[in-house]
Amino acid sequence: MLADGTRIRLLWALIGRELPVNELAAEVGKPPTAVSQHLAKLRMTRLVQTRRAGTQVFYRLENDHVAQLVTDAVHNAEHSGSEPPAHHLGDADLVRLHRDAGTGPA
Repeated sequence: MLADGTRIRLLWALIGRELPVNELAAEVGKPPTAVSQHLAKLRMTRLVQTRRAGTQVFYRLENDHVAQLVTDAVHNAEHSGSEPPAHHLGDADLVRLHRDAGTGPA
């Protein structure tokens, strides 16, 4: 389940929050139908769970162990680059990294 980049990004997006399919799809840049298929697999393997509110289905991680597993996998992958991993940077360096990448405050 964790060998697929889209599924990792979906799990990463769900750490500490719950989201409906359309918001998850927008966050990972994939069509909602593709995201729904990935979420069905993640649900089948008990990595995510759902909550229905009216016509919307919200997804969240199954438990804190899944969050830790995904965090550890992403942090481990960050070590494959030539730069220091982002999770090793101090706050000022993180702000500069996000500013330079155009993803954070100026």
